[in-house]
Amino acid sequence: MSVGMAAPRAPYACDPDRSRGRLVPEPPSRTRSPFRRDCDRVIHSTAFRRLKYKTQVFVFHEGDHYRTRLTHSLEVAQIARALARQLGLDEDLTETLALAHDLGHPPFGHAGERALDACLKEFGGFDHNAQTLRVVASLEHRYPEFDGLNLTWESLEGIVKHNGPLTDRNGAPVGRYLESGIPIGIADYNKGHDLELWSFASLEAQVAAIADDIAYDAHDIDDGLRAGLFAVDDLKVMPLTAEIITGIDRHYPGLDEVRRGAELVRELISHFISAVFNEASRRLAAAQPQSAHDVRHHNTPLIAFPSEVAEQEAAIKAFLYQHMYRHKRVMRVMGEAEQVVRNLFERYQQSPEDLPAEWIEGSVQETGSARNRRIGNFIAGMTDRFALTEHQRLFDSTPDLR
Repeated sequence: MSVGMAAPRAPYACDPDRSRGRLVPEPPSRTRSPFRRDCDRVIHSTAFRRLKYKTQVFVFHEGDHYRTRLTHSLEVAQIARALARQLGLDEDLTETLALAHDLGHPPFGHAGERALDACLKEFGGFDHNAQTLRVVASLEHRYPEFDGLNLTWESLEGIVKHNGPLTDRNGAPVGRYLESGIPIGIADYNKGHDLELWSFASLEAQVAAIADDIAYDAHDIDDGLRAGLFAVDDLKVMPLTAEIITGIDRHYPGLDEVRRGAELVRELISHFISAVFNEASRRLAAAQPQSAHDVRHHNTPLIAFPSEVAEQEAAIKAFLYQHMYRHKRVMRVMGEAEQVVRNLFERYQQSPEDLPAEWIEGSVQETGSARNRRIGNFIAGMTDRFALTEHQRLFDSTPDLR
């Protein structure tokens, strides 16, 4: 099958006609599958629009051409759909999960998440996956018959488990949650709507997860080059990128730096997509799953990089960590951003009347934990721009974050 050509629906794909349904039953759409309906609800959500002004690495006002959470999510969706099409998966569910995966991120990227996690440490902490679940399950208020978006079970499962199982069959946390435990937002929700935290998610969710990694690596290289944090030739320290750059220079001698960088990013995305498709095909041929149920109950993920490419991808992440995420300019801005989030949280704790009226209503009867979680939910929904505007309103001095 040629790359990009749609494969027929595979037996191991999620079938919208066999969806486990929604927590609040709804009549089926006359024109859309359940998964297409989920995707449309994500796109029309308030939280999705807010991603436009949420930091990926560079704060929004540093330049119009840097990625935001919104453009990142669109790039993840493009890569994920390409893989889903080749593998015969449900593209609508894949797109839903790719577009929804960052809805719970607070302002200022990982710096904002670190700050909120510290502020909420005594109240269960902050986890962006758990926050995404809160957004789609309760915090969106757009429909007359339910809070949240009332997504299908398959979409909720993919949001929570796209990086793998959270527990073993006995309910004990595993992986990244081994020490910290299952985030309170996920644990509480799961009591009333079992997402089977012990199993793997669908292939559509696994594809969305690996597409996130591919998009991160590619566009962070692009943004790092644009910001002048490193040059194209600096990337020659890694064998994979060195080989790609050498090929570009051979085919296009004298090409300017901007186009060299853009071509490198394109080649890198193609390399990763091809590698994932080949490895997934190999694993699927060996495992022979006959249904989405078989995928969930398999003992390993079926979507992954081959070992050699996993090492290449890890090397790129290590390079970006050293030359971009830990760059003194980025670190300074993110340190100031963390302080903005901490200041806002402390202010709303001490003076809840500074919250908007709709966020104060009902808080008098709440426990301290619920009240602080409400403040966390409010801040997590902020864009970078709104967080800075609020800080300027409430404090005498606000950092410039440039």
